Amino acid sequence: MTLTNLITGFLGSGKTTSILHLLATKPANEKWAVLVNEFGEVGIDGALLADSGALLKEIPGGCMCCVNGLPMQVGLNTLLRQGKPDRLLIEPTGLGHPKQILDILTAPVYEPWIDLRATLCVLDPRQLLDEKIVSNDNFRDQLAAADVIVANKQDKATAESQQAFAQWWQTYGGERLRVEATQGNIDGGLLNLPRRNLAPLPESAAHAHGHPSNRGLAALSLPGHQRWRRSVNRGQGYVACGWIFDADTQFDTIGLLEWARLAPVSRVKGVMRIAEGLVRINRQGMDLHIETQNVAPPDSRIELINDGDTDWNMLQAALLKLRVS
Repeated sequence: MTLTNLITGFLGSGKTTSILHLLATKPANEKWAVLVNEFGEVGIDGALLADSGALLKEIPGGCMCCVNGLPMQVGLNTLLRQGKPDRLLIEPTGLGHPKQILDILTAPVYEPWIDLRATLCVLDPRQLLDEKIVSNDNFRDQLAAADVIVANKQDKATAESQQAFAQWWQTYGGERLRVEATQGNIDGGLLNLPRRNLAPLPESAAHAHGHPSNRGLAALSLPGHQRWRRSVNRGQGYVACGWIFDADTQFDTIGLLEWARLAPVSRVKGVMRIAEGLVRINRQGMDLHIETQNVAPPDSRIELINDGDTDWNMLQAALLKLRVS
């Protein structure tokens, strides 16, 4: 049987960073797999996890629980039967609802395959100060479904966010385990904890996502000799606009970072080719984290997410001007 954990968290909470840390500390004799789902279609998390040493399956462009859970079941079956991992980490989109996923994982058909352990919810406590986030059904249900709440980004915490989290915990903490983390640095031993939160979850509110290309389990790619392309996905009041560029396209480093810093959106995530190799960009609100590496990525991918439309054409024109080759 495969030890399995669901790792949830709203947009920008630090799920992927937490998973990268867990993968870096996994036992050397174990085979791990990740089933990752993104709201947008470009597949940024897949690119970030590509060199982690884990088996990887992506479900882009909406919730893995949509369409009666078929995309999730296809990806799950592929990993379990072909990969036969010792442990499986499932990362739903930050706009995903956990109930349908947990229902699938606990279905009788998966009993011989899956040993479901604790569900972790990664939380940036500052999100509790944002009324739009707090009123989001998925945000509330992700916390409600968790066995472990990871209060992440402690290095960014404020007195107000700490107080908001303390008040939330006093009201809703219950039997859950509470841990604090910085940059997703969490103890891998949390994954072995049993499920302790078995209370029934509410049904999710009706939600719809665009599935414009209906590619199933494949993230956006470039056909033929196309140099770049754009994809837009929307749902639940959020819009994701992403671009992918071929391996021969290189970007001006300083200009690219300024573009990412100043873009009038709430979320920026990307893996881009620059003269130095690659740069990983991760921005939530005004928090910008970058990391460079002296290797060339197979392509460049960047995605912006916002709670509503913005001038995507203006942002695209500025991004295209930053190409240096």
